[in-house]
Amino acid sequence: MKKILLLYLFVIAQSLAVNATERMYVVGFSILPSDSLPQVLAPSSADILKSRMKQKAQIKFASHLLPETLQEWKKRKEEIRAEIFANSGLNVDHDLDLDLRETATIQMDGYVIKNIYFQTQPGVYATANLFVPDGKGPFPAVVNMHGHWKEAKGAENIQSVAHSLAKNGYVCLSMDAFGAGERGTTHMDFEYHGSNLGASLMNIGETLLGVQVVDNMRAVDLLSSLPYVDAENIGATGASGGGNQTMWFAAMDERVKAAMPVVSVGTFESAVMGSNCVCELLPGGLSFTETSGVLALYAPRALKMCNHNKDSNVTFYPSEMLRSYHNAKPIFEQYEAEEKISYELFDLEHGYWPEDREAMLGWFDLHLKGIGDGSARKEIPFEVLPFEELMVFPKGQRDPKVVGVAEYARAKGQKLRKSYIEKTFLEQELVLEDLTSLLKIKASPLVKMVHQFSPDGTWDRLALESSENLLTPLLIKKPSHSGLGYVLLATAAGKQKIPQERMDTWTEKGYGIVIAELSGTGEAASAEDQKVDYLTPFHTLARARLWLGETMMGQWVGELAMVSKFMKEEYAAQNLIFDGEKEAGLAGLFLAATNKGVYESLTLRNTPISYLFDNREGVDYFSLAIHVPKFLQWGDVSLAAGLTGLPITFARPVTMSGEPIPSNKEMEWQDEFASIRTLLKTKGNVTFEF
Repeated sequence: MKKILLLYLFVIAQSLAVNATERMYVVGFSILPSDSLPQVLAPSSADILKSRMKQKAQIKFASHLLPETLQEWKKRKEEIRAEIFANSGLNVDHDLDLDLRETATIQMDGYVIKNIYFQTQPGVYATANLFVPDGKGPFPAVVNMHGHWKEAKGAENIQSVAHSLAKNGYVCLSMDAFGAGERGTTHMDFEYHGSNLGASLMNIGETLLGVQVVDNMRAVDLLSSLPYVDAENIGATGASGGGNQTMWFAAMDERVKAAMPVVSVGTFESAVMGSNCVCELLPGGLSFTETSGVLALYAPRALKMCNHNKDSNVTFYPSEMLRSYHNAKPIFEQYEAEEKISYELFDLEHGYWPEDREAMLGWFDLHLKGIGDGSARKEIPFEVLPFEELMVFPKGQRDPKVVGVAEYARAKGQKLRKSYIEKTFLEQELVLEDLTSLLKIKASPLVKMVHQFSPDGTWDRLALESSENLLTPLLIKKPSHSGLGYVLLATAAGKQKIPQERMDTWTEKGYGIVIAELSGTGEAASAEDQKVDYLTPFHTLARARLWLGETMMGQWVGELAMVSKFMKEEYAAQNLIFDGEKEAGLAGLFLAATNKGVYESLTLRNTPISYLFDNREGVDYFSLAIHVPKFLQWGDVSLAAGLTGLPITFARPVTMSGEPIPSNKEMEWQDEFASIRTLLKTKGNVTFEF
């Protein structure tokens, strides 16, 4: 009955001819209030953005061919490794003191478990469990990595792998992934380390993926240092996010002799427009290789992949793994080691199940012990412990040396900020070139076609079809005083979230208004991007662009440039002012910094005045679209502002967690913005409205 009533209202709304101020607009079954802005595109349109992103990924997959000769591959291998190091921010010091510390020992039947923590980076420690068989050894060893299970290293399926390995004569190291388990912001809170929290590492030039690779390389350093470990026979395994860790770290660390990632290997293509964790993201990954290129790095070492037919995540579908397997296998053949790459499919759901563990034992027996033929072997029964027993520290009593993502990102960001503020020379052309590179700006999209719709009251309704085959909806209201020009309004929340008072303020001054909905926002949104509502906004879309070697910020800069050029050419908007909120405000700032003469002035609302990570609690104030890899290595918001040479108003300036900047800090920020302009030798001024 309710659906019939809503449909009836839809028909009435479409057929009644009433004034624009009285009209109701219906999108799907949601009725917009009478003072809402008019719609531009047809309701329930296809997900154009998703289709475009997937098409780009498909083209990338098809174009990433691996070399046909061993000589060519060896050269290509080093190129891929160099790209992974650069794009992940991976930086490991194998000579750093491990400073191994033990807090408890648990005697089990045939082995002991040691609760330990050790240094992976200077002043950064990882919590772990070390499973050691009884006897002198030396034993082969395995690094066991967990996925996104709440208790991290203490989760039952992670424990089970370690217990089974220890029962069968393997040393096993199970470590909390960075930001998970005991390595969260607050000890024993078991927070999710992904989304905006993990993505914040990109702004300091690192990635969650890269830090995990470093951790696991240091785990190999630790195992290799133990007298009862056979350092020549080290393996790696994990499921889901742990399988992803396995794939990346074991590919990059040739000390790993055999690896078995479970429910994790697919294709980069399938990760585009998927909602996986940012720990499974390599920015720019698809710009230089595919999953097959990473798998090929193993050759001629041993690699077996286990995927499950009932997995619900398309990225891990067996069909995706098989595409990568078949593309990587020729490299193993070039080494005459085709038997070293293998896979097995199980009729199971996502997880690390007994069938996987039995396959793992057979694979490691063959390649780490030199026994058997690699086929599955039955487990020896074992006892799983309450996860609390495997905690390195009592709740709330963690050593301060063990830090989470928030503290790490803040500390490293502060160092970068200090170095930036202390600069005494800035070359304008160089920093401009570097900013363009960071934003991944190539050429602004061109208007391929203008779709003109009937006006709605005082609003012109248009959609610009770009050379990228995307639609940018526009609402345009002409100025009452033509000499004043237009104000371009933009927000990442969509036009319906623009306060009426803001528009009234500009129209009362006589300005015209143009409202642009950037890709991913409002009517230009992707339904796929909004499918997983518990994730940070733009999680799926921002990850997709990063995989493709793009940024959301760079994309929006290009779209704003296209709209601004259109307004100047078609609406004679020679005087164009930008008024943007939150992330969209930054996009306008970056356009003005990289494209002189577009705007007369900028008003940035609720926009951060620094990319410095400051507060865990407000980490989701901004969306995932805000992150720009290596931005704080380049400079900060004040440098972009200085490049514009324009008058800029920061209305209610905030931190990266949305905390308002107190007015008593105004002079401190004024000094920073002014000193950067002086170094750049540019004009303009910055005003703060608190």
